[in-house]
Amino acid sequence: MLTILIVLFLIGYLCIALEHPLKINKAASALITAAAAWIVYMLIAPETVPGTSGFGFFLEENPSVAGMPLHQQAIHYVQQVQIIESLGEIAEILFFLIGAMTIVELIDVHGGFNIITNRITTRRKRRLLWIIGIITFFMSATLDNLTTAIVMVALLRKLIDNYKERWLFAGVIIIAANSGGAWSPIGDVTTIMLWVRGNVTTGGLIPNLFLPCLVSFVVPVLIARRWLRGDVTPAAPHKLAAVQVRDGEVSYFTNVEGKTAISERERLSILLLGVGCLLFVPVFKMLTHLPPFMGILGALGVMWVYTELMYKRKPNLPEAAKRRIPDVLRRIDTPTILFFLGILLAVSALQRSGVLTDLSIWLDDKVHDIYFINIMIGFLSSVIDNVPLVAGAMATYPVADPAAVAAAADPAYARYFVQDGVFWQFLAYCAGVGGSMLIIGSAAGVVVMGLERMNFIWYLKNISLIAMAGYLSGAAFYVFQTLWLS
Repeated sequence: MLTILIVLFLIGYLCIALEHPLKINKAASALITAAAAWIVYMLIAPETVPGTSGFGFFLEENPSVAGMPLHQQAIHYVQQVQIIESLGEIAEILFFLIGAMTIVELIDVHGGFNIITNRITTRRKRRLLWIIGIITFFMSATLDNLTTAIVMVALLRKLIDNYKERWLFAGVIIIAANSGGAWSPIGDVTTIMLWVRGNVTTGGLIPNLFLPCLVSFVVPVLIARRWLRGDVTPAAPHKLAAVQVRDGEVSYFTNVEGKTAISERERLSILLLGVGCLLFVPVFKMLTHLPPFMGILGALGVMWVYTELMYKRKPNLPEAAKRRIPDVLRRIDTPTILFFLGILLAVSALQRSGVLTDLSIWLDDKVHDIYFINIMIGFLSSVIDNVPLVAGAMATYPVADPAAVAAAADPAYARYFVQDGVFWQFLAYCAGVGGSMLIIGSAAGVVVMGLERMNFIWYLKNISLIAMAGYLSGAAFYVFQTLWLS
């Protein structure tokens, strides 16, 4: 049965990776995989559950269940403990994502990001490449790299008319978005997962990953700029009131009654308040010791009250021109949320069955090198979505207790897995940055491919090698920084 569970997971994984050729949304594949995995796990529960640490305690707390046959005991334990625990852990990530995505979408639909992008006036290709890349790198550290890529592609369309000229800039946007998101706890879904679960902290992640991520961005740009000469072909004037992101597409809408809908000052206030709320979440966690999703939900409440009061001061504004939170909630990418739910539940079934524990033992015995393991994860993330990769690694290698490290068989190796250990930091880097090597390897790459109709083969020939150069350069810098500079 364990073999069937593994095969089902791999088939589901393959369907997720082949989402575009199959034309089946990866959320559907993930949800089916999750349901199938838990069905199989329920069948093998009588074999695996008795060996778990909490099973005996559960029977002591529930004497009525203790009198049942082993099969029934296992079923009750899965239903009342394991599924609930798994859902609780996953819900922390999902609620954080829903809150963050809603705040970002709220800023976006009010045109807040245009305040940044409209101030770029240069037409020199090399200078523009650096400007676009730097903005993307730092923006994606605060926002998610998917939305950052969409906003920056919208900017490119305002600046560059020729799509062939845009493609190189778009390739750099993908690299910069993935590199920028990897050093921030809220910059990428994978770093959010590691941060929410307590594998890394803000104080441990940013100082140790900023320079390696910067190297992984700078190296490709230095190579790409050598191919550029002269000025870009300017695009036709096109004034945007706001950018709406929905289902991976960009659409533009104009304010009703010209400029009277939302003033420039109000857009700036929404931008500053929204970004400030996102940046406050790590501080909230540090001060209150509450999970990050509590902070992001509180921040969303603040944004909700602010926008309601803002529209209350505009009683004559047509309802169609208002962008309230209930409308924004309908625009967030729900299939992505369901994808995370499905894939994390599927990985949880593997974890509960003991498959990932066996994998951890095998890797420790045969590989026993956290740098090599993570570099391979980075290469895999260019083909396979990095969310299940990181979820699998987190389930395979639990966070080590610092007090128990000294008693471990290999204390030096065990230290890599404590909170803010080298393994978790390097995993955040490799899984986030490695996705740039292929256009299908990251959410930013997939959305840019859809928006710009970028050819997979063109990206492979022109961007993949420089992305790989940046990835390996940043990885080498991290290893050097860890082994020789610490």
